[in-house]
Amino acid sequence: MSRSPKQVVLYLILAIMALGFIAPFYFMVVGAFQENPTNTPADMFPTGGWTLENFATINERINLPRSLMNSLVFTAGVLLGTLTFGLLAGYSLARLRWRGRNALFVIMLGVQMVPFQLLMIPLYVQVASYYQLGDTYAGMILPFLINTTAVFIFRQFFLGLPEEIFEAARIDGAGELRVLWSVAIPMVKPAIATVVLITFIGPWNEFLWPFLITKDADTQPLAVSLANFISNSARSEANPNGVILAGACALALPVVILFCLFQRHFRPSDLGAAVKG
Repeated sequence: MSRSPKQVVLYLILAIMALGFIAPFYFMVVGAFQENPTNTPADMFPTGGWTLENFATINERINLPRSLMNSLVFTAGVLLGTLTFGLLAGYSLARLRWRGRNALFVIMLGVQMVPFQLLMIPLYVQVASYYQLGDTYAGMILPFLINTTAVFIFRQFFLGLPEEIFEAARIDGAGELRVLWSVAIPMVKPAIATVVLITFIGPWNEFLWPFLITKDADTQPLAVSLANFISNSARSEANPNGVILAGACALALPVVILFCLFQRHFRPSDLGAAVKG
């Protein structure tokens, strides 16, 4: 099938934009395995000088497995809280009828407009001084345990489900928690995949809050450990650029893997098939 000139130009523009988006990631990966990346165009297509020494240097300086484990615990705790409270709150706002529901939803939208940085100092005083949770996983996780963006996403998905499905489940004697677990959640898997991905990226790359709340290197997540290493000693290494790029690869790899695992779930659901026309 022949393509029109407009389609050819459109595909060419899209291809150029895709290459421009991929180029920094490609350079990051290639530079992480080079003996001496020099940030020149020649580094984009290296012909030799491959090494794993950059990753070994990172591991020697910051205990890479420990930092990765801290990041995983931090991120998993935030994910668990986000999914639990997000599903419950989203279902309640979308499908239950109770006084003040709309007012609470408006307040929630208002909270989304408040930058986290504005609340960081009061939160630090409360978590570190009042609750004495400095240098703990709980201290890192608690401020992110409830995500209003996740609540909004789940609410919108639940609103899109046919009401007849919920009515049929209630007529069969199912309680609200049973309706949520057995009926609603299986039909909002695309929303769950979306929330998992956007939530994972946040705490996994979070730097400011863990940097404030953790001073002990044994509890610092990978983003903080890498930042401390780069600011304190990376420039003194024989291959500083390669070491920095290796650290960036270690931080980015889990996000890429998670996206590859969940991308097949980003699809529309045929919800109308559950209701007789």
